[in-house]
Amino acid sequence: MLDGRDGARVCGSMPPLWRQATLEKLAINAVMAGCEPAAFPIVVAAVEAMLDPAFNLYGVQATTHPVAPLLVVNGPYGRRIGLHSGSGCFGPCFRANATIGRAIRLILLNVGGAWPGRYDMATQGSPAKFAYCIAENEAAAPWGPLRDGDVVTVYGGEGPHNVNDHVSTTAAGILGNVADTAVSLGSNVGWYFSQAQLMVVLGPEHAKTIADDGFDRPDIQRFVYENARQPLSLMRLGGMWGMHDWPRWMNATSDPEARLPRVPSPEDVFVVVAGGSGKHSAVVPNCTFSRAVSRPINVG
Repeated sequence: MLDGRDGARVCGSMPPLWRQATLEKLAINAVMAGCEPAAFPIVVAAVEAMLDPAFNLYGVQATTHPVAPLLVVNGPYGRRIGLHSGSGCFGPCFRANATIGRAIRLILLNVGGAWPGRYDMATQGSPAKFAYCIAENEAAAPWGPLRDGDVVTVYGGEGPHNVNDHVSTTAAGILGNVADTAVSLGSNVGWYFSQAQLMVVLGPEHAKTIADDGFDRPDIQRFVYENARQPLSLMRLGGMWGMHDWPRWMNATSDPEARLPRVPSPEDVFVVVAGGSGKHSAVVPNCTFSRAVSRPINVG
């Protein structure tokens, strides 16, 4: 699995127990997960991304929220080793997706030390904590890929929230349903506003309809940013309202009809195309205190 790499090289200290994440330890867990050696560069790049302070792996590992690192892989290398981006990409039956995702989870358990009820305090957890790794369906992405080249993006997200829209024939129709799915009283999105992000995973059929209506990626980001909102009167009814000293933006208005944004900017909405036939998409809210991080995959 190491294939000549220096097993003693340290990628960083992994929370919550702050153990040294050496390449040897990563390789051991990748072997236990059933990874083929060709998958190891993606595992290493993903771990390096998770250890970036912006990702806040300590928070992701220890929170009561059911967050898991979602890996989105771009570029020809992922396709070459069999990473799946089509029908059922979030589900079973695809070895590269399953084993890379499982390797990441074993590393978080065995190196980081976050075991359920012991440092990993997720109230209920999530199936995404078993394995959470897909490739982008770049051939079906009208606006080009999320990232150019061989890159893995790690995003601290909940499990996918389905968007079922068999009716809309316009971009606004589909994206209106996306925006509505992204917000609810129980949603974590927006409560730590300065760091909140949102991932929209469009199915190819929805992506085509949106593109045919003249929308590109910035248009989608702007639409979701402007429409994934709730009035202040509704936000105050539940969720986490009143638990903390809220930032100024949440106290800047007392207008009950004010519709407050759930992410800081349109650029905090990530647009990915994945899946196969069918008029379904997904929204993946983040845990709001973690920022997505991308790293190149070193295949040399």
